[in-house]
Amino acid sequence: MDYTEELFHHLQDGIIIMDGKRQIRKINKAAEKLMGWHVGDVVPFCSYCETRKLAAHEERCYLIANQGKVPYFESKMPRMGEYLINVEMSNALIYEADDGDKHYLLVMRDVTVKNQQEAARLSKKMLHHLTEAKEAEHKRLSQELHDGVGQSLYSVAIAMDNLSMAIDDEQLAAYIQEVRDEVGKAMEDVKFYSQSLRPKSLDQLGLLPTIETLVKSLRQKRVDLHITVVSNCYDRLSPVAEINLYRVVQEALHNIMKYAEATEVQIIFEKDRFGLQLIIQDNGIGFNVEEEKEGLGLLHMGERISQLKGKTVIQSVAGEGTKITAYIPKNELIREGD
Repeated sequence: MDYTEELFHHLQDGIIIMDGKRQIRKINKAAEKLMGWHVGDVVPFCSYCETRKLAAHEERCYLIANQGKVPYFESKMPRMGEYLINVEMSNALIYEADDGDKHYLLVMRDVTVKNQQEAARLSKKMLHHLTEAKEAEHKRLSQELHDGVGQSLYSVAIAMDNLSMAIDDEQLAAYIQEVRDEVGKAMEDVKFYSQSLRPKSLDQLGLLPTIETLVKSLRQKRVDLHITVVSNCYDRLSPVAEINLYRVVQEALHNIMKYAEATEVQIIFEKDRFGLQLIIQDNGIGFNVEEEKEGLGLLHMGERISQLKGKTVIQSVAGEGTKITAYIPKNELIREGD
């Protein structure tokens, strides 16, 4: 069986055979669908060739004029009766008769999707760098709060304790104690904000201990909310995986406490030989995923998992709670040197 004809019509690229006058002698199905042309039509010049300046006796078609020097060329080509589309083209002389008649093979590919994919790739790369810069700034501010403001407040607290012990005036001592209590509250706030910006334990101890510290602090704020953490993964992960997974859990717990009216939350880290699955589920009031899919919190969680080349699935039923499932491939979890 001769597969040549079948192959010609089943290739994804548009293929055209045209003569020296650019009249189509043969065209495959992909080219007909892409450009709307048929056998007998004349292939128009692309937008670049249509207006480019020519040297004496130079062929107007850029690819033909540079035969063998330019392997492919991207330009806008007029689609039959409609509009210009971006195409990538290559051209080769496949037949030349003694009388000078020439046949050219023109291969065309729609690059609209390719350009969209490249734009999406660059957008993700930019987002990745912005996230890294943001986390670096959070780390710096957290350190400043802890080592700068926190230590200054601690010094003030010690001085006020010493001062209160040296004063016999009960009224003045009571006032100093009130101020000391306010300083203590400010110290707790600084500690909380420092932890929120960038927990030091994340760099020192890893993801799970930091998650457990976060959960412990939330239990103190919401004694009616039962949060459990289940994991078979206690190894250190790559820094980018640890911070992104921590932020996802942090964002999910924030949303649950603010909106879900839940009484139970379960956080599951399940590692296998292919990667890591994170599940966060609650028994709250749920929501309509289709209506809330553009919410910034959900969007940011998805973006963080996407940066790890992972996938996120959000399921929610009104009155039955919400389940967030994320899966990250193994290669994104490995720390350098492991």
